[in-house]
Amino acid sequence: MAEKRLNEIRDLRLEKVARLREMGIDPYPSKPKTKPVAIKKIRGLIGKRVSAAGRVMGFRVHGNIVFSDLEDFSGSIQIFFQKKKLDALFEIVKLIDIGDILWVNGDVFKTKAGEITIDVSDLQILSKSIRPLPSKWHGIKDEELRYRERYIDLLFNRELRDLLTKKSVFWNSIRGFLVKEGFIEVETPVLESTPGGADAKAFVTHHDALDIDLYLRISMGELWQKRLMVAGFEKTFEIGRQFRNEGISREHLQDYTQMEFYWAYANYEDSMKLVERMYKYVAKATFGKLKFKIGDYYVDLGKKWERVDYKDTLFEATGIDFEKSDLGSIKKKLDELKIKYNDDDKKPRLIDLLWKSVRKEIAGPLFLTGHPVEISPLAKRKADNPNITERYQVILAGTEMGNGYSELNDPVDQAERFEDQQKMRDAGDEEAQMNDADFVKALEFGMPPVSGFGVSERLFSFLADKPIRETVFFPLLRPKE
Repeated sequence: MAEKRLNEIRDLRLEKVARLREMGIDPYPSKPKTKPVAIKKIRGLIGKRVSAAGRVMGFRVHGNIVFSDLEDFSGSIQIFFQKKKLDALFEIVKLIDIGDILWVNGDVFKTKAGEITIDVSDLQILSKSIRPLPSKWHGIKDEELRYRERYIDLLFNRELRDLLTKKSVFWNSIRGFLVKEGFIEVETPVLESTPGGADAKAFVTHHDALDIDLYLRISMGELWQKRLMVAGFEKTFEIGRQFRNEGISREHLQDYTQMEFYWAYANYEDSMKLVERMYKYVAKATFGKLKFKIGDYYVDLGKKWERVDYKDTLFEATGIDFEKSDLGSIKKKLDELKIKYNDDDKKPRLIDLLWKSVRKEIAGPLFLTGHPVEISPLAKRKADNPNITERYQVILAGTEMGNGYSELNDPVDQAERFEDQQKMRDAGDEEAQMNDADFVKALEFGMPPVSGFGVSERLFSFLADKPIRETVFFPLLRPKE
């Protein structure tokens, strides 16, 4: 819409606001006259008098009668204004525009054409719309504008509204499942002096009162929840926002919701059984099914989940044995596969890049086990092979869809691994973990055997078969210049 035409419409609507005020009518009252009934319920109340509220999405004038469409979150219904019935109130009807938020009271009836309608006997403008809505039939097509004016996109796109409503069901089903299993929900710090629990670059902020730099957390309180295990808690979980200063893609956001649980006196074998049951429960509760098409993959969550070995799978696909291959052969394979890396990347980071290329060919669902200790700084070593950890990842549609392990509770081993990570960080690897001496101190008091697991909202976006930005109410955008 041309800027000049837009300004003309705004001016006309502002004149209507002024006219309403002259009539002694507040065009932005604090509440409706009576509590409205959800429109979805009204459609079954033919012959009853009801109150409804919603946005005007259609307006058809036929002399002294007007038909309009009123829409709330639950649905839409036709409303009918008659001058002979409304008398002086019909002057208000003349000041209504598409986009206004309206309360009406009247009798529900069915027209000869079979349209359920409210015959309005009283009305109240709850919010006068100043800016015109885009065409109901076209909405917003430009993707950048859709995200920037997400509220309009949601207003017109009921499918998107339904999708994001399902996201609420998704998280509540995870919460409900864990509570039934005896876990308690906890809250841990979002601001940390030492970010931990993941290999990721953190956002930095400044705390004015303490005059120190802090980091936004990169995990869902992993090292804090493990401190709770030291404190005697046995089953905890947290659902919240975490932040990673990394790239944007179909699968990645910089701030997103994650769940992590920690379970004392259990190992990764116990955890895998629980996670498989949880995923099946959550998929059924959220989407009503266990079979999904995700991109080019067909995934059946209902079947028994297989397990594959990290080392064997990597070797079969690339010929690289991560225990024996040297740095040169790994780089040569990465060059051959045209996978980008930094020249100063150490072996653990290069192995991880190589694995991620292999992972893309796996549909799943399955558990990947047998991860090398170099890329698993918080996982317990396997008793029969100290180079391998008791770790697993859920692989679904070619990507990681959850990560868990038997938690490392040997304080000496943990301290040594933190030192190795810190050396990688000092050498320029911004995703390597920091040396958290305070956490090591907590482990020295004794932490029982614990299994932990984490999954992000990426799982929801994959099951919905949507880019992750599409499954967020308000995705982050660069400020408009």
